[in-house]
Amino acid sequence: MNRDNCSSMTEFIFLGITDNTVNKVTLFIMVLLVYLISLLANLGMITLIRMDPQLHTPMYFCLSHLSFCDLCYSTAIGPKMLVDLFAKNKTISFYGCALQFLVFYIFADSECLLLAVMAYDQYKAISSPLLYEVSMSSRVCPLLMDGVYLVRMADGLIHTTLAFCLCFHGSNEINHFFCDLSPLFRLSCSDIQVNELALFLVFGFIELSTISGVLVFYFYIVFSVLKIHSVEGRFKAFSTCTSHLTAVAILQGTILFMYFRPSSSYCLDQDKMTSLFYTLVTPMLNPLIYSLRNKDMIQALEKIKLKR
Repeated sequence: MNRDNCSSMTEFIFLGITDNTVNKVTLFIMVLLVYLISLLANLGMITLIRMDPQLHTPMYFCLSHLSFCDLCYSTAIGPKMLVDLFAKNKTISFYGCALQFLVFYIFADSECLLLAVMAYDQYKAISSPLLYEVSMSSRVCPLLMDGVYLVRMADGLIHTTLAFCLCFHGSNEINHFFCDLSPLFRLSCSDIQVNELALFLVFGFIELSTISGVLVFYFYIVFSVLKIHSVEGRFKAFSTCTSHLTAVAILQGTILFMYFRPSSSYCLDQDKMTSLFYTLVTPMLNPLIYSLRNKDMIQALEKIKLKR
């Protein structure tokens, strides 16, 4: 195809979730509440971890980065979606769409690797506590975080470049509320086999490695916890693991459902609701999952109240 035709697309139009006015009002209120709770909860988590010296540990260091990722990718989607619900022209520029997808992809998928790092942290803390300070030192943790972001930035740039080098000549209406791969592929008039292959190989390899790593670490964690003679010690270890496994199951379950299905089973209306869940609801749930069941976080909050 002529490259002039491929480059003629300058903006996209989101069709959104619904055209019904009543549904729009209800959805606006729900999304606004979820986003505000997510914003406050994640900012609160980051601030609390920074303020309390007792929370300056590898686990809470990872938690602060988890909240940062939640904050970034939900902000890449939420405000634009809220504005578009009542906007006449739900447009986004070609490069704005690429930037939105890149930011969302990097931070949403960095969270997957972060959860694997957190599983490794718990494995080291429970299975070899005497070597824990060496394994997860103040020098090792930042290096792990740098690795997480570098891997995901490289992965995100690959998929963003491949997706936005496709030809979009014709309709510019995206049947979604943000720039995601499957609705963009439907608009393209190019062959997307390379994109699908890259998604399957690169993204699939990282996801498989992440999930396998979490499962292996937790196998050893359970084995180590069963050796603990104290009932209180077992309960504390399993309580921490439950929170982490809940977050892993929610995030990885929705990602596998969204991106690793046969193309024949895609249903855009169903995908919109699933996307709404993992782009806005999951970032709200993560800080609640980790804080409500965590005695250290509750004690840190009580200290702040007493100081005030």
